[in-house]
Amino acid sequence: MRILITGGAGFIGSHLVDRLIADGHDVTVIDNLSVGTIDNIAHHLASDRFHFVCDSILNETTMEQLIRKSEQIYHLAAVVGVKYVVEDPLGGILTNVRGTENVLELAYKYWVPTLIASSSEIYGKSTAVPLSEEDNRVLGPTSVGRWSYSDSKAIDEYFAFAYARQGLPVTAVRYFNIYGPRLDPRGYGSVIAKFITQACQGGPLTIYGDGRQTRCYTYITDAIEGTIRAANTPAASGLPFNIGSNQETSVLELSEMIRARVNPRASVEFTSYEQIYGVPFEETHRRVPDVERAAQILGFRAKVPLEEGLERAIA
Repeated sequence: MRILITGGAGFIGSHLVDRLIADGHDVTVIDNLSVGTIDNIAHHLASDRFHFVCDSILNETTMEQLIRKSEQIYHLAAVVGVKYVVEDPLGGILTNVRGTENVLELAYKYWVPTLIASSSEIYGKSTAVPLSEEDNRVLGPTSVGRWSYSDSKAIDEYFAFAYARQGLPVTAVRYFNIYGPRLDPRGYGSVIAKFITQACQGGPLTIYGDGRQTRCYTYITDAIEGTIRAANTPAASGLPFNIGSNQETSVLELSEMIRARVNPRASVEFTSYEQIYGVPFEETHRRVPDVERAAQILGFRAKVPLEEGLERAIA
């Protein structure tokens, strides 16, 4: 197939490129390299089955040229990472909402099946455990820019499912803390990359809050498998899917696992979110996915335990 990946030079996108090229597809990536890096995809640049366009998804002319030649779209391009969202909520909203609007409008025009990358941030500060795809969203006030990312991804999903109701094959995947090689300490999923980097540099490992907040960390190969299954399962159209592990781990436990593997002598220090971000900040205490829909419809369950995945990421 001729496949277009937006944001394909990023952490998740570049691993998706690797898998689709290995599966024999012809892959085109559009990425403006604002977060992604050319190093992530450099090993494909000489391939006749790989094509790179350095441009923005906000450029409608470029997007139309690419989409009308594509047979499938994986839309991963977005402003991601709490730091970037808090620093520039307007940029995040414009890229995430207008960019997705461009992709889906053109996908509908040329009838190209599309997968939209969403996020567990969709759920906001919901206290439901586990979080199912149909659970209510719980968010803070609009004066707190931290929640703009959740809302922008929700609007992306509204767009996706509206087009799905018009018959276009569209699905969405909600990622839960994906990690692995190429993870950037400054961007998506930064806590694992940050801890590994800090441990390598001798510490300390910096924990925001009290460290008791829990997450379910999902290794990149599992995330890619779930993504491809969602994009290629007809029954998935019009539905969101949690893509993640349900192995719950606190940030404090995570720091100890990384210290033990990288540098046991590195210390740990605690700091407040306000000290880091400089604005009022709310964080979710627990975030655990309900993985049954993905298992039943996609036949997908995450397989790589955190202990094994950390060894690979550290290496």
